[in-house]
Amino acid sequence: MDVTLIFLPALAMAMLTIAVMLRMLAIRVGEMKRERIHPQAVATSAQATARFGDTRAADNFRNLFELPVLFYVALLFAAQMGQVTTTMLTLAWLFVALRTAHSYIHCTYNKVMHRFKVYLASGVVLLSLWAYLAVCLFW
Repeated sequence: MDVTLIFLPALAMAMLTIAVMLRMLAIRVGEMKRERIHPQAVATSAQATARFGDTRAADNFRNLFELPVLFYVALLFAAQMGQVTTTMLTLAWLFVALRTAHSYIHCTYNKVMHRFKVYLASGVVLLSLWAYLAVCLFW
């Protein structure tokens, strides 16, 4: 199988991260203009949390640098090991789909239990992806 296929899910995750970043920027700039918040008044995360009313996109943006970091490393590891298989690609795309759903929930209606279930499912997929890589490496 073409090893470069493993980078398509990584590209999709990067695009999701950029989309959330742009949403966060639009919300933050809009709120700063509307509420006349001086940029220096939100210089730290504590100040920003206290001043901004809607932090969903910012919270999700930070979240996209947690579990997904392990995802990116796993994809690089799979490419390096030559383990770009149908199973690997399926798990990678499933992770992307679940993280996209998580971001949608987080940035829109933000129902915690819905978000948690999707987050948990994406964690299980990520664990499965790493377990699959371990099996490929040792067997």
